[in-house]
Amino acid sequence: MNKKELELILSQLEGFENPKVKLEQYSTDASIAADCLWNVHNDKNIKGKVIADLGSGPGIFGLGAMVLGAKKVFCVELDEEALKLAKKNKRKVEKIIGRKINVKFLNMDIREFDNKVDVVIQNPPFGVKETHMDKLFLVRAMEMAKKIYSFHKMSTQDFINKFVKENGYGVVKMYHYQFPLKRSFWFHTTRTKYIDVACWYIKRKA
Repeated sequence: MNKKELELILSQLEGFENPKVKLEQYSTDASIAADCLWNVHNDKNIKGKVIADLGSGPGIFGLGAMVLGAKKVFCVELDEEALKLAKKNKRKVEKIIGRKINVKFLNMDIREFDNKVDVVIQNPPFGVKETHMDKLFLVRAMEMAKKIYSFHKMSTQDFINKFVKENGYGVVKMYHYQFPLKRSFWFHTTRTKYIDVACWYIKRKA
């Protein structure tokens, strides 16, 4: 398996059918998801690990982690419709790779999920529609894992770095992306808008 092969698999997964404004549901581009997961893989944080994908949506990160050899993945998603899509994508992945994968789908608020895991990989809401939702996802991730990969807007960099430090974590790396937001809601005026984001890799200090 190489990054291009991973991207090819992820590109065959379905994105949100009926995205919800309040939940800031945007499908993650397969090339970005594959690049992020490949970086996590190179950091030795996927193979044999128990991983949580918080706000998993259609499951692109959790399913991609399983393709790369994760031991088990929890896909935690509040929206039941999105979770049904993730289950459909799971069956598609299993057919492509020719084996069953160990994914547990949980239809719940992330505040209700209290399992300890090795790694959290998440692309949370950016807090545009519901203030501080991005912060809530970070707090919950810190309560369950020592290693976290989390997407945030670059415009929040100072806040994220300060918040991470205050909670006993350090920023190990940042992976930068131009994240495409494709027109999916009535208020979008352009076909695709690109926003400057990064995936923070943060780790609890010893």
